[in-house]
Amino acid sequence: MRDVVDQLAGWWKNSETAALATVVGTYSSAPRQPGASMLIGPDGEAVGSVSGGCVEGAVYELGQEVLTQGRPMFQRYGVSDEDAFTVGLTCGGIIDIFVEKVNPQTYAELGRIAEAIRAEAPVAVATVISGPAERLGRRLIVWPDHVEGGTGSARLDDAIRDDARGLLDAGRNGQVTYGVDGQRRGEGLSVFVESFAPPPRMIVFGAIDFAAAVARMGSFLGFRVTVCDARPVFATASRFPGANEVVVEWPHRYLAAEAAAGRIDARTALCVLTRGRRSIEEISGGYALTSNDA
Repeated sequence: MRDVVDQLAGWWKNSETAALATVVGTYSSAPRQPGASMLIGPDGEAVGSVSGGCVEGAVYELGQEVLTQGRPMFQRYGVSDEDAFTVGLTCGGIIDIFVEKVNPQTYAELGRIAEAIRAEAPVAVATVISGPAERLGRRLIVWPDHVEGGTGSARLDDAIRDDARGLLDAGRNGQVTYGVDGQRRGEGLSVFVESFAPPPRMIVFGAIDFAAAVARMGSFLGFRVTVCDARPVFATASRFPGANEVVVEWPHRYLAAEAAAGRIDARTALCVLTRGRRSIEEISGGYALTSNDA
């Protein structure tokens, strides 16, 4: 939903109704990953993509059906027999699509979720995509310190909350299966967790030519890149267009301050391209790092 949230939130704010189609599972070769979304707007406009063009036509028709009937629908598109050529998914893969109707009545939390996504604040949306009819489409919004919404089962909500926070910490989307009342080893109910975690960080220490190349690669891979060096002559934004920010500071001081502020976690990549042992010192909190003479 991240790629289409602004358009969806705009319709939502105007009390208009749209259909939201989300990739909730992929198998073998697949054009888009779980979390990719497509909208069918109130005027029939299609926004976004769930397959890079392979099954958009079929999903569009499914979205129109959901808008008419009002109930969410789950559909699998694969390569079995003539179905592959019917929908155009001939890459050898399978994708699962969940389509739901979105407006202020069906998705009251969307405004706050959209604000969090724009602010890069962590939140996970857990939606029941298969199971008993009365649970289908119900969702739990999982924030780091509280939850909103619910599935109608306190036991299921507790299980989803714990699993969703684990996926959120890892920055991953995924399906989780439970019993119909939240039994951990049960079957019969599936939940798709879409994690809107801040982009993982990459901190590059040393404002040298190699750092410029590393910053470009990090940005391409989806990292939020920071280049840090104590020399203001070399640590400039013009030298590192691939970085999100360039910080003029002693590396060991910057690293200690970021760790103390809780802005370094298991998803953070630290790239040390400096010379001399003074550049990075050991700091507390589990981030014991030293640089080697280069």
